[in-house]
Amino acid sequence: MAHIEKLYGLEILDSRGNPTIEVHLHTSDGKRVKAAVPSGASTGEHEALELRDNDPNRYGGKGVLKAVAGVNGPLFSLLKGAKLKDQALLDHRMIESDGSLNKSKYGANAILGVSLAISRAIALTSDTPLYMSISNGPYKLPVPMMNIINGGVHADNGLDFQEFMIHPIGAPSITEAIRYGAETFHHLKSLLKKAGHVVSVGDEGGFAPRLSSNEEALDFIIQAIEAAGYKPGQDISIAIDCAASEFYDKKKNIYYERKKKEAGQPFLEKTADEQTAYIDTLIQNYPIDTIEDGLDENDWEGW
Repeated sequence: MAHIEKLYGLEILDSRGNPTIEVHLHTSDGKRVKAAVPSGASTGEHEALELRDNDPNRYGGKGVLKAVAGVNGPLFSLLKGAKLKDQALLDHRMIESDGSLNKSKYGANAILGVSLAISRAIALTSDTPLYMSISNGPYKLPVPMMNIINGGVHADNGLDFQEFMIHPIGAPSITEAIRYGAETFHHLKSLLKKAGHVVSVGDEGGFAPRLSSNEEALDFIIQAIEAAGYKPGQDISIAIDCAASEFYDKKKNIYYERKKKEAGQPFLEKTADEQTAYIDTLIQNYPIDTIEDGLDENDWEGW
């Protein structure tokens, strides 16, 4: 059985131009794989730690040479010679060696990079497609959620909510679901241009028009769904990632209208109950079937 012969990390740039880690793995039977680690623009304080160098002289402190060193040194020593068979066992070894609650010793980015590379190596050495190697049994593909309007920290457009997504729940297959989404996306572009909006895109590929409200974004999405020939709520529903922690004032325990606050104008303050009521109103008025992070991650009383 093949085992890990060589393991090393590199510092590369992600789609935002920020450093991230890429892990290369060589197997004893001559195969080579690599895996790059993504990172989010907004992350929760309780998430596993993405280890960065915090050196202001390199990439504004976002370098990942510490994470790379963790892969090249202790993680390689830990896993060198390990058989490429049991993914969970090798993952557990790394987590146990790290020993922290949030993977802060080696960094979640280092551990994830190695784990991804191991997963690909196991699939390659067993001559099995990656999706089959991971599932190890019957599998189903989820209905995709496609981010078509960006707001929050993903776009400099003043929209409170971070992601406005379409959810092709009526599609009979993943192929058709992607087609539903692509067609709606292109109709949305046409509608935005016709209304005089710039159709530049945000961090995650959705359009980032400067709109007046979350409701206006939802109205455009409904129009795009219908223009593409689909029925809102039947063929395609809507999903929203509010990322409420980004417009929550922890000291005052209030939520605010981000657009007005950033423009230096008076802004509406909302309690958790008022924020929840606002979201409920949106659900009543639009075919929304998924809400992510509707309140701040630490607002337990609000939840």
